Amino acid sequence: MTLHALIFDVFGTCVDWRSSVARDVAATLPGIDALAFADAWRAEYDPAMARIREGGRGYVALDDLHLENLHRVARRFGVTAPDSLNTAWERLDPWPDTVPGLEKLRETRIIASCSNGSIALMTRLARYARLPWDCILGAEIAQDYKPKPQVYLASCAALRLPPDQVMMVAAHNGDLHAARAAGLRTAFVPRLTEHGPDQATDLAPDGDWDIVAADFNDLAARLA
Repeated sequence: MTLHALIFDVFGTCVDWRSSVARDVAATLPGIDALAFADAWRAEYDPAMARIREGGRGYVALDDLHLENLHRVARRFGVTAPDSLNTAWERLDPWPDTVPGLEKLRETRIIASCSNGSIALMTRLARYARLPWDCILGAEIAQDYKPKPQVYLASCAALRLPPDQVMMVAAHNGDLHAARAAGLRTAFVPRLTEHGPDQATDLAPDGDWDIVAADFNDLAARLA
């Protein structure tokens, strides 16, 4: 395998969004179920992007979609949320293996985010979580959202690499199906508690991915 770069899903794959967002919700909106609020906020994520992917709305950065969704969910919970709570998505804790694994991978290959998050959001999150990206790619450079093929292809084009020399790394099978259809290599790294202890999705690979790794350290060892 000739592989020059790895691009990564971030929310869920690299960072624990659920407990991190819930921590900020609990501090800002005491008295509500913070985990339920975080789950409800995240549940608005894909429908908001779908309207853009399907052409019903022009590209809007995820920061703005998150803010719209925050106020929608807050109304449902019967509370008023300050706009400042939206920055919770910039303070997500990495999984324990994320940073050491990325540092090992970066020794031999380009590593970059390929997230639906904006460049601003991904930059602030990288500084908070110490994610050692060589660059930030993904939705904003493509002006669209995964799993549209142009998001993966725009990331490859930005690196001036053909898709078959770039590997998409994700904890979500759907992300990898889309990346493989666009011609990229694929690696599945499960995050069994991304959605909490009762998670029922993405517990195992459902495709013939190039690599299935236990975590980022295992991925680095397999690519050494």
